[in-house]
Amino acid sequence: MKRNLTVILFVLVFLGQASLSQGAGFLIYEHGAAAMAMAGAFVGVANNPSAIWHNPAGIAFLKGTQMSLGTTLIWSKASLDLANWPVPSQRSWDQTSQTFYPSNFYLTHSLGDKVTLGVGFFSPYGLGAKWPLENQQGAFPLRYLGYEDDMKTFFFNPTVAFKVNENFSIGVGVSYIYSTVKFKLVERADFSAFHFPAYDVPASLEGNGHAFSFNAGLLYRGKNFGLGFNYRSGFTIDYKGDLSLDTSNIPSPLQPYVANTAKGTTAFRFPHILGVGVSYNVTEKFLLSADAHYVLWSRFDEYVVDFTDQDRGLPLEPLDVEEMFKDSWTLRAGLQYMVTPKFALRAGYLWDETPQPVDTMDPLLPDANRYAITAGLGYTFGHVVLDVTYHYETFSDRTGPNRYIEAYQMGTLNLGEGAYKTHADLLGISLSYVF
Repeated sequence: MKRNLTVILFVLVFLGQASLSQGAGFLIYEHGAAAMAMAGAFVGVANNPSAIWHNPAGIAFLKGTQMSLGTTLIWSKASLDLANWPVPSQRSWDQTSQTFYPSNFYLTHSLGDKVTLGVGFFSPYGLGAKWPLENQQGAFPLRYLGYEDDMKTFFFNPTVAFKVNENFSIGVGVSYIYSTVKFKLVERADFSAFHFPAYDVPASLEGNGHAFSFNAGLLYRGKNFGLGFNYRSGFTIDYKGDLSLDTSNIPSPLQPYVANTAKGTTAFRFPHILGVGVSYNVTEKFLLSADAHYVLWSRFDEYVVDFTDQDRGLPLEPLDVEEMFKDSWTLRAGLQYMVTPKFALRAGYLWDETPQPVDTMDPLLPDANRYAITAGLGYTFGHVVLDVTYHYETFSDRTGPNRYIEAYQMGTLNLGEGAYKTHADLLGISLSYVF
């Protein structure tokens, strides 16, 4: 019996893949509505508590105690066209609509004029994908690669910043990271060696892991000019997961050859992030900013999945998977205009380069270069600040082999080759309080 598609379960789930993530790959960068309205061009601005994410040196310039709570609502829409699929009615598929809401919380407190403490909570990697397992035309053709997943990473990030002088500051922090993954696919259990047909076996997995990382930043703030640097370290999460398979539709004489449960482990390497940003006050009311981010996705070159505690069936061998992601750039530009001292208008534009080679695309991470425009406003009510942002993002159309495997091979023709179209709408809201 062929068990290759059971192995693919762990291959894909530990990627923490997402059909939509707001930094190319699966990095989410929207962690504060004011910065989000300026397309995330905030490293050289860093003038509110979300600086803990964007540039921790910025909190050194914040006075008193400040608190911010926010979320980003994300609605994505993706479609898939399988031009080579032999059944015409099963070639076009729309991803199931979902709403994601990665949220954030920041708290800063100044200890005199030189030192400021802060803590942040946010989820910068993850999201998920869900394709209909079947529709009126039949079963989802790529169900053997996966049809649903969900990944979340939760960062708890204490930070301290020091003001060296009136214009220059340094910030450092450390993060505890906890991550969860869920994944579903259909295994194709092939019993041709026993003169039986192949059977579909629904499979699911839930797993978790944790890690530590650190971040650091520098900020120079002059009269009209700001220059900042930000670094977030890469980290490795050792995931452990429980696999379960529903074998109820397999004839009882064959069930001993198929596992009901097993455990899997792998080490997943997340990227380093380097950022540099500038800001310039054209006038007292009008601010321009620009950032360049370099993400070292090349850490994600391969990973090995090991299997243990399989309850029955043929043994699952360790799997060495090549991904060969490349390092990538993101360019951001933003502006802010203070209509009154209490009312701000903001806008921005970004270009985000995908790190993913076309050969490693699949329905759970059909990544591509992406472009976004943003617009938002901020209003101050006494000690309370409300920031609201709209962000529209579109992906370049991209065609990939969808992890070319035996189930999708007909001679030299890859039946699983698919063209993806994706776009997303985001709404960011932050409410801050200055004590």
